[in-house]
Amino acid sequence: MNKQQTEITTKNVNKKSFRYFFDKMATKVTKASGKPAAFIVACVIVVAWLVTGPLFKYSDTWQLVINTGTTIITFLMVFIIQQTQNKDTVALQIKLNELIASSEFASNRLVNVEDLTSEDLETLKKFYSRLAELAQKERDVHKSHSLDEAHLQHKKKLSLLTEQNNRKPL
Repeated sequence: MNKQQTEITTKNVNKKSFRYFFDKMATKVTKASGKPAAFIVACVIVVAWLVTGPLFKYSDTWQLVINTGTTIITFLMVFIIQQTQNKDTVALQIKLNELIASSEFASNRLVNVEDLTSEDLETLKKFYSRLAELAQKERDVHKSHSLDEAHLQHKKKLSLLTEQNNRKPL
């Protein structure tokens, strides 16, 4: 995608929309909450809460403060982190689709594989497990095959092996 195409796709975004605001805010909050400083701030809050325990005689209200605070933060962070995770997953899928589409040796059947049903994904997993088995039998870690090529190669090897076994005198 060139610069002009990127500008075209981003021009359609309404920067005043809630979706745009939430996306930007979620990205910033997720990045900030994943830093060591956020952990230190959380630890300081917990220590401050613990220190105030004797002052409030470890009352129910004192306990309710930390319980309510952590519950609200956890509840909100679930949505913020999920938004960022969804965005990252889509970006990763686009990058993988580009790699698949640009490689002449990759199977284009895998473009948009994330849209398949669980059953279809399980079928693909079995195919690739079989491919791994075939590659393991070959014992050459530097070779790479498509599933179709691996099946053909394996059939050729089996037929050669069968021919050799048939030629051997008993």
